[in-house]
Amino acid sequence: MLRASLPTRLTTGALLCAAVLASGCAKEEPASRVSGGDPERGRLLVQQYQCAACHFIPEVQGPNGDAGPSLESMGRLSYIAGSIPNQPENMIRFLQNPPAVKPGTLMPALGITDDEARHMAAFMYSLK
Repeated sequence: MLRASLPTRLTTGALLCAAVLASGCAKEEPASRVSGGDPERGRLLVQQYQCAACHFIPEVQGPNGDAGPSLESMGRLSYIAGSIPNQPENMIRFLQNPPAVKPGTLMPALGITDDEARHMAAFMYSLK
C-alpha cells in the first residue's frame, strides 16, 4: 500500500479546503430576494411614490431628502427602521403600512399595493 508523506497529505488537504471555500465565494446573492419582485420595476415605483423626497436612494431621481435615513445600503442592513428584522415579508409589510408595523414611525402609509411592495422590496434588496 502506498502512503503519501505527511507534507503531501497536508498540502492536498489544504488545497481541498481552499477549493471548497473558494467555491462559496463565486456565488453571488441574486439582486432580488423577493419572490415575484422585479428590482427595476421597483425602482420605478420608488421614484413614482417620491420616496427620494425623504430618503437618499441611489438610482432614483428626486431631491434626495434627509428627513429619513439613507437607503443606499438597505440590502445589507440587518434591520428595517432600526428594529424590524430585514426579511422580505417584513419589508413588504413595512412598505405597505409603516405605522402598523412600527408604531410611532414618521413614514406614512402611501397606499402601496402588495404587488407594488414586492417590486419595491426587490429594488431595496439590490441596494448594497
